[in-house]
Amino acid sequence: MPQVLEFKLPDLGEGLTEAEIVRWLVEVGDVVAIDQPVVEVETAKAMVEVPCPYGGVVTARFGDEGSELPVGAPLLTVAVSVGADAGASEEGAGAASGSGSGGAGAASGSGSAGAGSGSGEVESSGNVLVGYGTGAPVARRRRVRPTAVAAAVPARVPVAPVVPVAAPDPVPDAVPGPVAVVSPLVRKLARQHDLDLRKLSGSGRDGLILRADVESAIRALAEGTSAPLPAGFAAPAAGVAPEPEAVPVSGASSAGRTVEGSAAQRIPLRGVRGAVADKLSRSRREIPDATCWVDADATELMAARAAMNSVAGPAAGPKVSVLALLARICTAALARFPELNSTVDLEAREIVRLPEVHLGFAAQTERGLVVPVVRGAQARNAESIGAEIARLTEAARAGRLTPAELTGGTFTLNNYGVFGVDGSTPIINHPEAAMLGVGRIVPKPWVHQGELAVRQVVQLSLTFDHRVCDGGTAGGFLRYIADCVEQPAVLLRTL
Repeated sequence: MPQVLEFKLPDLGEGLTEAEIVRWLVEVGDVVAIDQPVVEVETAKAMVEVPCPYGGVVTARFGDEGSELPVGAPLLTVAVSVGADAGASEEGAGAASGSGSGGAGAASGSGSAGAGSGSGEVESSGNVLVGYGTGAPVARRRRVRPTAVAAAVPARVPVAPVVPVAAPDPVPDAVPGPVAVVSPLVRKLARQHDLDLRKLSGSGRDGLILRADVESAIRALAEGTSAPLPAGFAAPAAGVAPEPEAVPVSGASSAGRTVEGSAAQRIPLRGVRGAVADKLSRSRREIPDATCWVDADATELMAARAAMNSVAGPAAGPKVSVLALLARICTAALARFPELNSTVDLEAREIVRLPEVHLGFAAQTERGLVVPVVRGAQARNAESIGAEIARLTEAARAGRLTPAELTGGTFTLNNYGVFGVDGSTPIINHPEAAMLGVGRIVPKPWVHQGELAVRQVVQLSLTFDHRVCDGGTAGGFLRYIADCVEQPAVLLRTL
């Protein structure tokens, strides 16, 4: 006899409490194996494929593509054969919202878990999802027989039964007692449309109210008495028009929605855009920032880069980018001015100077602005920093960055010159203490050795937290950066 287990959205780590469904990788009725990715979700940190700890037949999916789910909300249900491959027990699945750290990925390990309500044993995948324990090892593994399971379990969730209403009846009083709803999404959907769940009869097992029941009731209310209503739900009283939704929208999608009768478009602040909005708002609220800037002659820096990249033979290595050279200059400057590689502990009222430089750099992707982090940048040369920047940039554009690669920065380098602009006043990447902005490098008239000449000029701007240092320190830091840009030989003294 198959056993239906519910897989809930696991804790994806890094303090994340919700995720947006980007793409379902399975359909209802599909047979899935243990640890097979079943859905692609987007968090505020990265895109993640979530593996299912159970093996069997998918009997239901919860949430459409583009919708957000909180941690602990049901993702899907899987019918498994007792004694065959199944990820974890019902007891482990029920603890999906439990605490823990780490991603939805695979830290290998073993432990113990109950076998659920069945009499047989279930196997563990051996991989740990936060909130899902691993089952006890068994002597042998048997594969799921898709035909047997599919025959025992219907391919799709039953739709709420409907009956035509001959005449509108008064709304009955709420039935006392608990409401047969387990899904937070169903409760939220009913709350948004002012539906009393006590007046609904669920079409699920033991009268469980499903999302289909609520959606059917919403449609019935919107269409009035001419539409069939779900079983157990009363029509509005005679002469009383159904209350419309608060904001009628048309063409709703995950990218945005247009309100009827106007040209306004509403774009949800979630995912990467929501995380950026939260972080920048917090930075502006908490950090008393100031900005200073300077124009620098980058002609010698560009000549040095060309010389590095023209080397042939055994000494030749990968091409060195301008961003890699500027990053190496930043690490040298932070060694001289460690005040800017720090953070502020508001509760303890302390400035915390950090021993290592984890250098973040702003990268524009289709998903929005992200800041990958080059860890231990103070111990890397320009070639090593450049290689890591290239790797992280490629991963960012492909949406493969992990939360660990997007957090923990101590200083950020922002090259907005790629957008064709000269200057900017960057907003500090909270909780860091400073950010260096770099404009485009363009030919400009410049006084060089007492004569007017055309030189490659760049504007550098430094936004810093005025709590960690004063203008003299910030100015010294920026001036050292400019000196290294104008005379790269200055940097040799610190190598």
